[in-house]
This record gives sequence, C-alpha cells and structure tokens, in this order.
Amino acid sequence: MLRNFFAREEGQGLVEYALILVLIAIVVIGILSVLGNRVSTVFSQINSGLTQP
Repeated sequence: MLRNFFAREEGQGLVEYALILVLIAIVVIGILSVLGNRVSTVFSQINSGLTQP
C-alpha cells in the first residue's frame, strides 16, 4: 500500500506546471518592479510630446 502511494504520479504534471507558472509570475513581477518607473517615464514623455503644439 505504501509503495503504491509513492508510485502514483497523478497530478505530478499539474504541480510542475503550477511551479513553472509561479516562477514566471515572480520573474515578471521582478522585471516590472525594476523597469516600472522607466516605462512610466517614457509614457509620460510621449504624452507630453503629443500634447504640446
């Protein structure tokens, strides 16, 4: 019975996909937190450039 418990692999693929999604989410959050101010500055400059005649 104990051997069957450890031999079952149901849900293993789902756990692996969930771990990959979590890793991707952490990377994206990290990149956005580092580059967030720069992106905001670029959009502000574009906006001010478009509004000035």
